[in-house]
Amino acid sequence: MTSTSEVAGGLIVVDGLTVSYGGGAPVLIDVDLTIEPGDLVGVVGPSGSGKSTLLKAMLGTVDAVAGSVRRAPGLAVGLVPQVETIDWNFPVTVAECVGMARARGLRMPWINRTERSEIADVLDRLGMAGLGNRHIRELSGGQQQRVFLARALFTTAQVIFLDEPTSGLDVRTRHDVLHLLDELNADGLTIVLTTHDLNGIAAHLPTVVCLNRSVIGAGRPDEVLVPDVLERTYGSPMEVLEHGGMRVVVDAPIDATITPLRRSGRGGALA
Repeated sequence: MTSTSEVAGGLIVVDGLTVSYGGGAPVLIDVDLTIEPGDLVGVVGPSGSGKSTLLKAMLGTVDAVAGSVRRAPGLAVGLVPQVETIDWNFPVTVAECVGMARARGLRMPWINRTERSEIADVLDRLGMAGLGNRHIRELSGGQQQRVFLARALFTTAQVIFLDEPTSGLDVRTRHDVLHLLDELNADGLTIVLTTHDLNGIAAHLPTVVCLNRSVIGAGRPDEVLVPDVLERTYGSPMEVLEHGGMRVVVDAPIDATITPLRRSGRGGALA
């Protein structure tokens, strides 16, 4: 990856950031966050907590009311949007969709031989070799997600932002996407994603940020996915159980007569 000098503290430094839209109530309030080279960070929180807005702020597409976002000089970034926001019937092939990353105001970019070879290399890296000429609507959900990941990589991005990358995907495909992100991160790519999936995604990431307009907690999953932080993030009691060595977040029982799940003591099974 291309070497990029850092701003003081990291690749991206969010300092006291407050954001609102149209003069309304703040969506983000006094947010502090630092993204270091090689980070793999998951931002979690309820709907309306400001997760997508935080990504946009780090991308530089929304303005701050207060505070700042500082990015390393020359830092190349890419965005993988939510798949639900894409018109999959748009008449474009996989290769053309990826090539749009380098378009200069053109609706349909012309892809030269060198770029077509580069696109093929990126698709091969993501396990999509030979699919360049296929229409994007003919792809599975996991493949569609990989197309936009390929598009972000085609920009030679050093930091990639993914907004709910596993939304609408089945369990197997979610696992595949997470494994792919792990591999890309191991190769040196810095990744920041939002997710609503505490157990399937967030619990498996090195760093988790709990957000509800402000940062409630940030750190390793075992430090952050704890009842106190989760209740302050989601506004309702939550419990954290252990099953097979994994932490599992569940809503706390509303009725006091309901007995929470507990370890049975036999092979870690839940009783």
